[in-house]
Amino acid sequence: MSTPAPSSTGGSLLERHFRITQRGSTVGREIRGGIATFFTMAYIVVLNPLIIGTQEDSTGGFLGGGDAPNLAMVAAGTALVAGVMTLLMGIVANYPLALAAGLGLNAFVAFGIAKLPEMTWADAMGLIVLEGLIILVLVLTGFRKAVLLAVPAPLKTAISVGIGLFITVVGLVDAGFVRKAEGGPLGELGVGGFLAGWPLLVFVIGLFVIITLHVRGVRGAILYGILGTTALAILVEAVFDVGSQTNADGKLVNPTGWGLNVPTLPDSVVAAPDFGLLGQFNLLGSFDKIGIVSAMLLVFTILLADFFDTMGTMVAVGAEGDLLDEDGNPPNAQKILVVDSLAAAAGGAASVSSNTSYIESASGVGEGARTGLASVVTGILFLLATFLSPLVSIVPYEAATPALVLVGFLMMQQVKDIDWDDLEIAIPAFLTIILMPFTYSITAGIGAGFVSYVFIKVVRGRFAAVHPLMWLVGVLFVLYFGIDPIKGLLGVE
Repeated sequence: MSTPAPSSTGGSLLERHFRITQRGSTVGREIRGGIATFFTMAYIVVLNPLIIGTQEDSTGGFLGGGDAPNLAMVAAGTALVAGVMTLLMGIVANYPLALAAGLGLNAFVAFGIAKLPEMTWADAMGLIVLEGLIILVLVLTGFRKAVLLAVPAPLKTAISVGIGLFITVVGLVDAGFVRKAEGGPLGELGVGGFLAGWPLLVFVIGLFVIITLHVRGVRGAILYGILGTTALAILVEAVFDVGSQTNADGKLVNPTGWGLNVPTLPDSVVAAPDFGLLGQFNLLGSFDKIGIVSAMLLVFTILLADFFDTMGTMVAVGAEGDLLDEDGNPPNAQKILVVDSLAAAAGGAASVSSNTSYIESASGVGEGARTGLASVVTGILFLLATFLSPLVSIVPYEAATPALVLVGFLMMQQVKDIDWDDLEIAIPAFLTIILMPFTYSITAGIGAGFVSYVFIKVVRGRFAAVHPLMWLVGVLFVLYFGIDPIKGLLGVE
């Protein structure tokens, strides 16, 4: 099939701006592609609140400043930032790439930052804003090449795999499928070793439903899985009146009850969105709470995950749509990276975690999207979704966490890209992957991987093979892990 000839300077405003014909597309294809992308990633409007909106910071506070989760507020902010930044990607960069709160990154913010001693959600989101601004500077100065070369690719892969395993554990624990054993091993199956209660049955059914949809190639499998399992949970609650696991004081009184929310039909489906989270960040608050070294290590960690994911995503989407040049670069690469950097900062400023480019955009490209018009369509749909935020407050853990297990599997698939025969990479990769779930800390896993990588290079006498930035980060992580004994030596409390 031949590609249509480039359009002239005439034509409609859409044609002139997006160069639709020049890229071998049509307005109809762009609209279909934009809709397809939205439905394959709309799950984030539900999933992001369930990851960051249900977790307390170290002071016991939830996002928004209350003493209880406000999932509708988090959902509205999630959809708003995704909509605005995806629109910006389409209009400014003219690329069929959608953005939203990054999975893995949001888990890191919730469990690796907000729960650090004395840290608040505002402090954690301030680090996200700072990270986004730093990435923007790296993009504008061209320093991204140095960062790109600093960390070995297999180690970056291990970070992604480790986060995937961590997310899976979070999903299984939140669903109650795995629980802490009394005086026994780290965990046990269900309640007393058995899958007791209707909610766990709903989780198991939901997991098999979402697996079925995925293996059959259904686009939007995660979203459909969450919605279908939530509908089942509502039906089960209506028939059996299961109730919540906890009472009004948060005390466990019903081990076989629902986690997070009791699934009941909402009073209304559509409501005016509450954007109260916007601006609730403290840019430099973390520096006073955990110190400059720890704060900068966290920023660097987020930067690594965010920056490299974007590079890989925009190239992968471009390859799917045959949009790359002879050097393998997408059109308007600089503009794409600038918008993505702004999205990271915007996510922090809106207290919904760092926003990044989504590989699910490839589904829209598969439907024929080749220009930023598809992103405009996706962005508009996200903005409309802000009015549907009340629906999030009826989703129990048992209906949402099957999606986390599937996402963990998808991230785990990258493990095959690690050369397990190369001990200089295999051991750091193993420590990175295994320590994240076992310590419930993404930072601990990344730090262990970086330090062991530099250490193994040193003991094998390969000093020159370590990038200068890796030396710096390795030393910083040693300080990070040894901060308490160092304070003791220095007599500092």
